[in-house]
Amino acid sequence: MANCDNSVLEVFMVGGTSSLRGSLSAKLIKGAVDAPLSWKLRNVARWGFIKGWLFWHLAWLFSRVTEIPTVVSSLSIRVRRANGEWIDYGTVCYRVVTDAGVAFIVDDMDNSATDITTLNYHGVGTGVTAESAAQTALVTESTTVLNPDSTRATGTKSQPSANILRSVGTLTFDGSAAITEHGIFSQAATGGGTLLDRSLFAAINVAAADSINLCGFAA
Repeated sequence: MANCDNSVLEVFMVGGTSSLRGSLSAKLIKGAVDAPLSWKLRNVARWGFIKGWLFWHLAWLFSRVTEIPTVVSSLSIRVRRANGEWIDYGTVCYRVVTDAGVAFIVDDMDNSATDITTLNYHGVGTGVTAESAAQTALVTESTTVLNPDSTRATGTKSQPSANILRSVGTLTFDGSAAITEHGIFSQAATGGGTLLDRSLFAAINVAAADSINLCGFAA
């Protein structure tokens, strides 16, 4: 997940004077450690991950060969523990743009009845039902375990390249949960809005004061 790396190099100047005396010290704040290998194996062994990975790459190849555009999504996750440690789970899913999300984009292009710039709010949950393009919500979206309650993370958007949109959001928790699903929505409040895509992954356990950094891509 190098594109969403939060590693920081801090440099401090101590005791500088007009005669240029002083000292320079540097502190390297360690980047994220990799997620446990056992978790990675559980996640990539899922048929949903294998199918998503295959279709994502086939869609890319199809667009390159035919010049017919396709829309795909992927999700990368990092977790910040309460003690400050970062754990990098990498790309956890390549699924799935919803029918409702596509219709939302079409309506905006047709008559501006919607606004695709609002598709920028990250929600998570504990549902384990397989992804489907027909879904309009997460299966079991987290609400009171979030801090603040019932509020999705607002993403920070960027373009790694001209044909890729990236949205990065961070959710903080004030309780324990086994997070297994993610979606990007058109509103900040849980329980409503249009679902652009839904991602499923092996359970990531969080506790109070932990946070999840969610990096969603659409291309």
